[in-house]
Amino acid sequence: MQKTILITGATDGIGLATARALSAMGHHLLLHGRNADKLASAAQSIAATPDAGRVETYVADLSSMCEVEALAAAIGNDHPRLDVLINNAGVFHTPDRRTSEGFDVRFAVNTFAPYLLTQRLLPLLGHDGRVVNVSSAAQAPVNPDALAGSTPIAEDFSAYAQSKLALTMWSHLEGLKHRAGGPLVVAVNPGSMLGSKMVKDGFGVDGGDIGIGADILCRAALDAEFAGASGSYWDNDSERFADPHADALDAARCEAVTEAISGAISTVDSRP
Repeated sequence: MQKTILITGATDGIGLATARALSAMGHHLLLHGRNADKLASAAQSIAATPDAGRVETYVADLSSMCEVEALAAAIGNDHPRLDVLINNAGVFHTPDRRTSEGFDVRFAVNTFAPYLLTQRLLPLLGHDGRVVNVSSAAQAPVNPDALAGSTPIAEDFSAYAQSKLALTMWSHLEGLKHRAGGPLVVAVNPGSMLGSKMVKDGFGVDGGDIGIGADILCRAALDAEFAGASGSYWDNDSERFADPHADALDAARCEAVTEAISGAISTVDSRP
């Protein structure tokens, strides 16, 4: 059965590899990218492959919550239903660490944007939809002041690890909330040090087979093994559902971080 699947950050790395794999299965893909030229090139190459499903593109800078809102509105205007949302877009190293809205760009792209996009698209996903959030084995306790944008984090790895734990925490809470009535929400570490642009730029190494990450994202999006896993965390390094950082299993801490994310986003919404 053909599904309509939105993938953020689909112009390279695991996002592009996942898009290629899902398109080859005949699924209808909604591809997001920040760069219009790169997005058009990716879509063209995917559409040209044998048995490719329909491909549509959406341009947005996910470091801006205003553009995330616009992306969600565009998806909603174009499609009455969405089967799967894969929140894949991520940032590790960037020279511009502060967004125009006052946030650390790692939290904005890796944590806030997927949260906001998920909230806005929940009505389209319905009871049997799925939200696959790309997390990481890199997880570190979240500094509330850094999350709010009032305390800068100079070190890339620390900011990235905190943003990914924050993502995993809200995914756990959201997944449990919808466990009885859908949609499924799951956080997935696709594999450590795979050969994405992020790994190459951040660590200066080629990394491992990116197909490993694409395969598990396809499975999380489609397969029955994930059907009862809402609120869970898949660690592809150990190839199983596993416990994330302990903070992501602490209900009070998950609620506090999720409320802080929602509160930070609301300050953007209230600005003229």
